[in-house]
Amino acid sequence: MVSMETNRWPRRVWDRARWPLVAAVGPIAFGSNYFVTHEYLPAGSPLWGSAIRALPAGLVLLLVARRLPTGAWRWRSVVLGTLNMGLFFCLVYVAAQLLPSSVAASLMSLSPIAIAGAAWLLIDERPAPRVIVGAVIGGAGVLLIVGTATGALDGWGIAASIASMLLSSIGAILTRRWQDDTPVLTVTAWQLVVGGLELLVAAAVIEGAPPAVTPVEVAAFAYASLIATALGFVCWFTGFRHLPAGVVGVIGLLNPVTGVALGVFAGGEILTPLQAVGIALVLVSIAIVNARRRTAVVLEGERQVVKRR
Repeated sequence: MVSMETNRWPRRVWDRARWPLVAAVGPIAFGSNYFVTHEYLPAGSPLWGSAIRALPAGLVLLLVARRLPTGAWRWRSVVLGTLNMGLFFCLVYVAAQLLPSSVAASLMSLSPIAIAGAAWLLIDERPAPRVIVGAVIGGAGVLLIVGTATGALDGWGIAASIASMLLSSIGAILTRRWQDDTPVLTVTAWQLVVGGLELLVAAAVIEGAPPAVTPVEVAAFAYASLIATALGFVCWFTGFRHLPAGVVGVIGLLNPVTGVALGVFAGGEILTPLQAVGIALVLVSIAIVNARRRTAVVLEGERQVVKRR
C-alpha cells in the first residue's frame, strides 16, 4: 500500500499544478512580447503591428481547428473578438503612446480586481478572501516592479489604459460564461480572426500602407503572432475554463514580471532591489490564491483512495 501511495504522489502534484501552469503560459507569453516589440519590431505603426500580430495567429488556429462559428457563436465571436482583441490592442497602443510604460503597467496591475469584479457581476462567482488578498499583494508587487513616474500624465492615456483593462476583463469573463463543448482553441481562433480583421481595417484607414519589414522583423512578427498571441491566448482562456476567474487574474501578474525579467537578462537592464521585492510579492500572491485549491485537490485524492480501499 505504501508503494501505491508513493506512485500516486506525482499524479496528485500534477493534478493540482496543471491548470495554474497552463494559465501561466499566457501572461508569460504576453510579457515576452514587450521585449520582442521593443527590440525587434518597427515603431510608428501600432495598428499595423497589432493587425499583423492578431490576424495570422487567428488564421493559423482556424486552420488547425477547421471549424467556423455557427448559431450564437457568430455574434459571440464578434463581441469577444472586439473586446479581447480589437479594442484591447488599439487601446493598449494608445496608452503606450501617451503614457510612460511604468504608469501603463501600474494601471494594468489592477486587472485582478477588475476580473474578480466582472466574474462576480456576470457569472456570480464571488472572489474568495485569499484571492482578494493575493490581488492586493500582487498589485503592490507590480507597483514596485514598474516604479513611479514623474511629470504630467495624459488624461486620455490614463482613460485608454483603464478602458483596455476593463474591456479585456469583461471579455475574459464572457468567454467563460459562454463556454460550452466548443474547444478553447476554436473559440480563440474565431476571436483573433474577428479582432485581426477589425485591426486590419483600422490600420488601412488610419495608418495607410503597411510598413516595410526586414527578415529579422518578419521573424519577430512570427514570434509575436504564433507564440505571444496564438499560444498565449489559448493557454489564457484555458485557465479561465478550469480555474476561478480571480485566480487566473492574479496569475496574470506574471505578465509585467516576465517583461522586467527579460529586460534584465536579455536586454542588459538593471534590476533594482525594489523590483526584486516586487517580483517576490507577485510570486507570493500567486501561491496564496492557489493554496486552498491545492489542499482541496489533495483531500479529494485521499477520498478517492479511501473509496478504492
